[in-house]
Amino acid sequence: MLIQLTTDKTVKETAEALHAAVPAHKFGVMQVHDLKETMWKKGVEFEHECLIFEVCQPEQAKKVLEEDMSISTALPCRISVYEKGGKTTLATLKPTKLLGLFNAPQLNDTAAEVEAVLVKIMTEAASAPA
Repeated sequence: MLIQLTTDKTVKETAEALHAAVPAHKFGVMQVHDLKETMWKKGVEFEHECLIFEVCQPEQAKKVLEEDMSISTALPCRISVYEKGGKTTLATLKPTKLLGLFNAPQLNDTAAEVEAVLVKIMTEAASAPA
């Protein structure tokens, strides 16, 4: 269900690398949620760094949404970058598994394409020089 990669880079370094890798693959960063900061603003102490990138490839999203608007509940794709145990992890839910929940086998190829690109983006962000 998950794709996970680890890196020796910090969360900040990994985030910077993601900001470069995402547009290089014709995806866009729609939003970045800083969970530690958001929780702090709500009065909740949370010690782990965790950034959630919402990313989208508009042409792929259009294909999916034209097929079934209810799939909008699973969009955009998210890449989480967090620190745990001294390592930084990049993680995303597999688009192939998510779209499988919507009983739309005609979108299997689209989901596989998006998934392959997300893996490339995450791999580049994890391995790019800091």
